[in-house]
Amino acid sequence: MRYDSPVPTYHVENFGCRATQADGAALERQFETRGLARASAAQADLVILNTCTVTNSADQDARAAIRRVRRQNPMARIIVTGCYAQRAPQEISALPGVSCVIGNSHKHQLAEIVLDDATTRPGAFVHLDTLVLSGQRTAANDQRPLFVSDIFAHTELLAAPVFDAGSYESDRTRPNLKVQDGCDNRCSFCVIPSVRGRSRSLPLPQIVREVNSLVAAGYREVVISGINLGRWGRDLAAGSGLWASGFGTIQSVHASKPEGRGPKPVFESLVHSILDQTQLEKLRISSVEPMDWSDELIGLVASSPRIAKHAHVPLQSGSDAVLRRMHRKYRPWHYREKIEKIRAAMPTAAIGADVMAGFPGETDAEFEATRRLIAELPFTYLHVFTYSARPGTPAASMPNQVPAQVARERNRILRELAAEKKLAFLQSFVDKTLQAITLNLIRSGPEVEFTEALTDNYQKLHLKGRHEANRWITSHIEEVDESALVGKLAT
Repeated sequence: MRYDSPVPTYHVENFGCRATQADGAALERQFETRGLARASAAQADLVILNTCTVTNSADQDARAAIRRVRRQNPMARIIVTGCYAQRAPQEISALPGVSCVIGNSHKHQLAEIVLDDATTRPGAFVHLDTLVLSGQRTAANDQRPLFVSDIFAHTELLAAPVFDAGSYESDRTRPNLKVQDGCDNRCSFCVIPSVRGRSRSLPLPQIVREVNSLVAAGYREVVISGINLGRWGRDLAAGSGLWASGFGTIQSVHASKPEGRGPKPVFESLVHSILDQTQLEKLRISSVEPMDWSDELIGLVASSPRIAKHAHVPLQSGSDAVLRRMHRKYRPWHYREKIEKIRAAMPTAAIGADVMAGFPGETDAEFEATRRLIAELPFTYLHVFTYSARPGTPAASMPNQVPAQVARERNRILRELAAEKKLAFLQSFVDKTLQAITLNLIRSGPEVEFTEALTDNYQKLHLKGRHEANRWITSHIEEVDESALVGKLAT
């Protein structure tokens, strides 16, 4: 460590999805419980880069970050972890400046691996030269150990709340809690199962404890997330105690259980239990696959004022042929039925989707099927991705790869369509009222000061005036400004 610093310091930088952000929060908890202090990347003794590998550009971002940290903070030990580290540890280990590579398989032990045992004692004073660098060393450089093993052999799941905004406790709102990791699907384009392993769930008692702790700390909205969130609980044995403590009653689940056995743990049971066993004011559910939006789940979200009116339902393609090549488990007509049910149950809900442009072999007609389905369905936003070949996936070796310029043009068309639908959705709320939670950002416009907020149905709101963060308010919507609503406190 730097000898003018009273305690060792660390910095965690996250890349990619909400699950990676949540893993980063758990890594911070590991270091804080061992007495380290948080610092900027330019000042920290240890810089942990928690990487993503979902696209080529994600890998490039991680490599650029390694170069940046090495340039800005040449004395730092750079530890690379996350999905890119799990997929290509040797490749990362060969990069100048990298001290250690720790895959997702060992992320739950990261602080233990990189710190000497002395740091586990409260108030310990540890010099940088005590940091452990042991493990499986590469042949090219015996100072760069690798801690990576078969991810499918691991059952650990990191869990700690992560926050959408701010770096310190007083700034934070809307914590995100990862309750599920890994994926048992085998979509032909996706590398995530090979770097995160099989689907595994955070036990229900632990989820309830985390949510109750957040409520006790004053938070009013909590987001639950996962790699394949709708599969939560499928890996937990019914009645084992790992999930069933205080199980929320679900008539349909109980009715179908075999005689003498406990109810099967399903995602709906998790939602019920959070509502039954906590005083959380608002639960927001992140992305859930279309086949997991059961009629029961739709009805539950629609009927409870404590669940945000927001459904993110990955689509990927509106072409039946493309969905089959992707190895997705639904057809366009199945998807349409789910979205129409969600809209019928929740007329003002935000409905979003992930869509991929340029999947291998995608013809003009197949792309048009996607564009047409999106145009016809009541989406309020889209996350549009251009296909990126991932090493080792079946799609990477498929024939008829779509030229990059064609894929980019299709991406542009879908993004423009999404922008039109979003604007129309926003305009539908002018001169109406919406619930919103205030965030921690105060902005000054040309004529007025306003506080950023997020509506119950997932729309950015510029609330006129200065307002305390983390408060649920009712706003009268006056106009739409670019991609945000503009309003004032309702009287």
